[in-house]
Amino acid sequence: MKRLMKYLKEYRMESVLGPLFKLLEALLELFVPLVMASVIDQGIQTGDKGYILGRCAVLAALAVVGLIFSITAQYFAARASVGFAANLREALFGHIGKLSYGQMDRIGSDTLISRITSDVNQVQSGLNLALRLLLRSPFVVFGAMIMAFTIDVKSALVFLAVIPALSLVVFGIMLWSLPRYRAVQKNLDGVLEKTRENLTGVRVIRAFRMEEDETEAFARRNEALTALQKKVGRVSAVMNPATYVIVNLGIIALIHRGAIRVDAGILTQGQVVALYNYMSQILVELIKLASLILSITRALACAGRIESVLKIEPDMAGADKPRAMRGAGVAFEDVSLTYPGGGAAALNHVTFAARPGETIGVIGGTGSGKTSLVNLIPRFYDATAGRVTVGGEDVRTLSTDALRSRIGAVPQKAQLFRGTVRENLLWGDPDADDDRLWEALTAAQAREIVESRPEGLDYGIAQGGRNLSGGQRQRLTIARALVRRPQILILDDSASALDFATDLALRRAIKSLDYHPTVFIVSQRTSSIRHADRIVVLDEGNVCGVGTHEELMASCPVYREIHMSQYEKEAK
Repeated sequence: MKRLMKYLKEYRMESVLGPLFKLLEALLELFVPLVMASVIDQGIQTGDKGYILGRCAVLAALAVVGLIFSITAQYFAARASVGFAANLREALFGHIGKLSYGQMDRIGSDTLISRITSDVNQVQSGLNLALRLLLRSPFVVFGAMIMAFTIDVKSALVFLAVIPALSLVVFGIMLWSLPRYRAVQKNLDGVLEKTRENLTGVRVIRAFRMEEDETEAFARRNEALTALQKKVGRVSAVMNPATYVIVNLGIIALIHRGAIRVDAGILTQGQVVALYNYMSQILVELIKLASLILSITRALACAGRIESVLKIEPDMAGADKPRAMRGAGVAFEDVSLTYPGGGAAALNHVTFAARPGETIGVIGGTGSGKTSLVNLIPRFYDATAGRVTVGGEDVRTLSTDALRSRIGAVPQKAQLFRGTVRENLLWGDPDADDDRLWEALTAAQAREIVESRPEGLDYGIAQGGRNLSGGQRQRLTIARALVRRPQILILDDSASALDFATDLALRRAIKSLDYHPTVFIVSQRTSSIRHADRIVVLDEGNVCGVGTHEELMASCPVYREIHMSQYEKEAK
């Protein structure tokens, strides 16, 4: 939790004023039993109505001032807790963005989503309650005990027996609950993971008629979460009745002793009522404290989960200052790659070089390592052996910002964001003007998509590009990469939804770009890469051939088999 407190520094004043005004309110509350005692002893017994009305006015004044203090405390506590949560959420989101693909794979996106939403909300709620009640409740408890001692020492000894018993119950349940709440949050991650998996794969589930199986799998996880929550809830629910029993036993002892001392003339009736009121105050405050501790327990469990993410150091440290890159040549020097937690290597001893301005085709069977290969260029993953160089510099020695600013990458899955076409394209270069955007759209064969809409560049795109076809999404993502005018362009099977004519026109347009980028085209179709300057053929992570289409047809059985299987299908 200490690591997270730095996000509260901006709200130090609110963090002090919130508890302070709550303590002032509590101080006023401690005077109420004394005023009531004086009403009974001096007003009611003597029949002095003027005195009674005066004391009632004092009680009303205490109530109004206390309400003002309470509202002020709530304002400062809410301002501090909401601001803290906003800072924490922003820092967590920024930190997650710095983690490597490998680290995010290990943690899991569902866990990260739950920590940046549910966990942060729990911490915010816990902090709000802590600022308002964490000092107030103990202050009232011990203040009431001290005030009781000022009235009658022997009667107040009951308080010394009640408070430790209550503390034992409250803190015992808290210590038992803390690890269980951590387990609840972990199970919540599992439910979220299953939900996310089913929502993203709903079409596949329906296509294979797996609705019942997936519903049962979700029900199992949901039932496990519910069972654990019920178990923790049952034990936590014991706190309120247990504290009521202890306090009411204390009240019985207090009234019994007080009655004896009143009968002996040592105490007045008003003083006994005051002692009873102080015991009732203790009861109310300890019930609040019990609920507060449960909330803080949940918040601490969530804070620990958040802190565990913030403690993860990004494992792709590069140079702090950009280093000069000589050209856009790319070289793989005896490169191997094994994914974190993976068994076999995804790439084995890959060696080849691409000169600036060349077009390199990458082909191979499913799972041969094509995407793994091109992901090493922008450092989405780091090679586990060997090195990848860009412009003669090892990518691990370059600043990621400097490296990726020169690369335009189009992933396999075309991903667009909610907003206008213009806003999506400006991801490539925020400073690009409309002429640059239209130039990129033309090269990506996407100009007619935009021109066919009355809004043009201001046409709204739904989340994930749901209001566009697969081919339209692919062309717009290619245009987004071209807006940057990259020195290195990576097309990772990004034209799979395009027909052959559009694919051909796209490749010709890229070839004719005036800034001549080094192009990597990953494809399953030999027709998309046959005119590349060189083609790299992968088979189970190994390079089994490098050369032109004609050279590989003569020397590489794997390439020849891929081409002939497609050629025969096309011929039919």
